Amino acid sequence: QVQLVESGGGLVQAGGSLRLSCAASGGTFSRYAMGWFRQAPGKDREFVATISWGGGTTYYAGSLKGEGRFTISRDNAKNTVYLQMDSLKPEDTAVYYCAAARGLTTTPSYWGQGTQVTVSS
Repeated sequence: QVQLVESGGGLVQAGGSLRLSCAASGGTFSRYAMGWFRQAPGKDREFVATISWGGGTTYYAGSLKGEGRFTISRDNAKNTVYLQMDSLKPEDTAVYYCAAARGLTTTPSYWGQGTQVTVSS
């Protein structure tokens, strides 16, 4: 059983930056692909980014891919995955969830409790 705990959310003005962290415990972190998802008020949860076991492969949501505002990374020595978010926009406001999956394209097996990100205009 893998436990995931997100941190780093908060209130930021448009154009600002935040770095989310997700600390994993209870499993072999390096065996899991890790991802970030988000859910805005009144909307379905959506995929943001994912990173492979070793960190060599990353995928981003189509809406974010060309912008280069978000960067996913991981530190397997610290059992932690990060989401660096720059040039934040009000539409990035959401609860951000960390997830662990057996593969890059498989449904996550474990989820964190989420961390709120609010971007003011």
